[in-house]
Amino acid sequence: MKVRGDYTCPLELTHDITKGKWKPIILWQLRLGNTSLASLEKNIQGINQKMLIEHIKELLDCGMINKNVFEGYPLKVEYFLTQRGEKMIEAITIMQHIGIELMRENGMEDVLKAKGFID
Repeated sequence: MKVRGDYTCPLELTHDITKGKWKPIILWQLRLGNTSLASLEKNIQGINQKMLIEHIKELLDCGMINKNVFEGYPLKVEYFLTQRGEKMIEAITIMQHIGIELMRENGMEDVLKAKGFID
C-alpha cells in the first residue's frame, strides 16, 4: 500500500491500511500467535493464497505485522503482530463486538453459535 501525500485526517490513513474484508481477519488470526502462511490460509475461510499474500505484503509494508524467516529446507516463515498491529487488535476487538451485537439484533445468533462466537 502506498501512503498518499494527502489525507483529510489520520483516520483516513488508518482506514486505508485496514480496509477490505481480509486485513482485519488476518490481523485477528495473528492475535493468536506466530503463524505460517499455510496456517493462515487454512484458518481464514474463503481466502485464496494470492489474496492472502497480497494483503500480508501490505500489512508488512505498513508495519502491522512482521515475519521471521527460518533457514533450511523447506523454507519456514512465520508472521506475527508488531506493537502497532497489537494496538490495531484493540480496535478490531471493538469492531468484532459491534458486529456480534448487530448480528444478534438481526436474528443471526445461529450463525454466531455455529462459528463459536457465542455459546
